[in-house]
Amino acid sequence: MNTRAYAIVTAAYWGFTLTDGALRMLVLLHFHDRGLTAIQLAFLFLLYEFFGIVTNLFGGWLASAKGLKITLTSGLFLQIVSLVLLSFTSPGWELWLAVSYIMGTQALSGIAKDLTKMSSKSAVRVLVPKDTAEAQSGLFKWVAVLTGSKNALKGVGFFLGGFLLATLGFQWALWSMAIALGIILLLSGLGLKGDLGRSKQKSKFKELFSKTREINVLSAARFFLFASRDVWFVVGLPVFLASVFNWSHTAVGSFMAIWVVGYGIVQASAPTFLRKNQGSVPHAAASTLLWGIILAVVTGLLAFGVQMEFNLTLTVLGGLIIFGVVFAMNSALHSYLILAYSDSDKAALNVGFYYMANAGGRLFGTLLSGLVYQFSGLAACLWVSAGCVTIAVVLTMALPRGKQGARENNPS
Repeated sequence: MNTRAYAIVTAAYWGFTLTDGALRMLVLLHFHDRGLTAIQLAFLFLLYEFFGIVTNLFGGWLASAKGLKITLTSGLFLQIVSLVLLSFTSPGWELWLAVSYIMGTQALSGIAKDLTKMSSKSAVRVLVPKDTAEAQSGLFKWVAVLTGSKNALKGVGFFLGGFLLATLGFQWALWSMAIALGIILLLSGLGLKGDLGRSKQKSKFKELFSKTREINVLSAARFFLFASRDVWFVVGLPVFLASVFNWSHTAVGSFMAIWVVGYGIVQASAPTFLRKNQGSVPHAAASTLLWGIILAVVTGLLAFGVQMEFNLTLTVLGGLIIFGVVFAMNSALHSYLILAYSDSDKAALNVGFYYMANAGGRLFGTLLSGLVYQFSGLAACLWVSAGCVTIAVVLTMALPRGKQGARENNPS
């Protein structure tokens, strides 16, 4: 394990994640104050998610051909551009112009986010030693640490966004984040080797879509798993907290931060919770099915409680915390399996394809979050979430388990 390169990649990912979480909360709260409806707020993020789909597909191919340093630093640079451009928005603009312009800046941010994420997670697979049993155990640990810490910091970013908006204002908050990210870009450019993750063989374009059955199934399940989260998380919950509970910007940002930080801590700790099965692909596939079933049950009960308005504050806040714990276990297992199913030489291609499905699920969930909340409220968002989880569970049943799966995915 090249710990120096891993540390640089992780630090870059951490820095980006702070700005990404803060930017999401800044845009959401600032333009909610300016009178945008839930549907209009959802539209602000549609191009963010759409370009994530495109970026993951072609970004994996680019990283395989040119190396992960190019894609990682490009992601950091584009986020800086997005932050600076967004700071030029004016309260005097017509609504259609403001929404179109913001959607454009969020498109850049979506490209930046998925270039950075794909590069960072692919780098873990490249930097871990060859496929021994010990290495597979280490792979689960390192990817869980990277992903879990990222999500914890994204939660801090949510709090940071609400705090900066309340203290510095919209424009100065964006400029301060752009400067900080510029420093990280400089350090990453100087610290990483140019050939990191570059494939030894030229990747053909058709390989973008030519995947094994396991990767196709896992990617489809990932689509619905992340749709199940974003259908209530992106627009429904923060607007609900601000309009129904009458929470302040800082309070909304703080709860979103606590939720994501806790989610990240659980995700990073997943290898400890699953220690007896750690590093075993068949056992991880079986655990993914089990935790998916638990998530479906939790989400259904939560939706029912909110619809019945049973102690609404406790049900919403407590129920979503339980959802976060179970969802984090599902996400950690998914993130391990996609790397375990991939050869190190093709990691960027497979991870790019997989996170294309992830971005597609987020786009689907984001659009539904605004539409469903606008017309039916938070309870309906949670019922749609339960349906998406159920579909993900059905798809997960197709993943290979037992000794046969072990031979297929871990050839000697």
